[in-house]
Amino acid sequence: MTSRFALVPFAAAALTLLPCSTGSVAATPAKPVRHALTIDSTQYQPQEITVAVGDSIVWTNKDPFPHTVTSKAGGFDSKQIDSGKSWTFIATNKGSFPYVCTFHPTMTGTVKVR
Repeated sequence: MTSRFALVPFAAAALTLLPCSTGSVAATPAKPVRHALTIDSTQYQPQEITVAVGDSIVWTNKDPFPHTVTSKAGGFDSKQIDSGKSWTFIATNKGSFPYVCTFHPTMTGTVKVR
């Protein structure tokens, strides 16, 4: 009978520790990150970027003429970004999103959201 009572405190201690370690992992979500891209020399730099859901991406136009950041599938469109101006996009859906400049169709890029 003493062996039966000796196991009860051990089991209670193990059950008490388990929720504490699981709860601490779930309580630390990743904070959104701000990613800076440039539009320079008629190129998106970098041309491909991988971000997490909730992250923001800021394109800054360093060319002397306007550009756009327009999703090929229609998911986002910066409209015209004038020289020296920026446009911010917040990633809300996972996937791969190719984009183009509607003024300069040879300019392409891809946003990958994980």
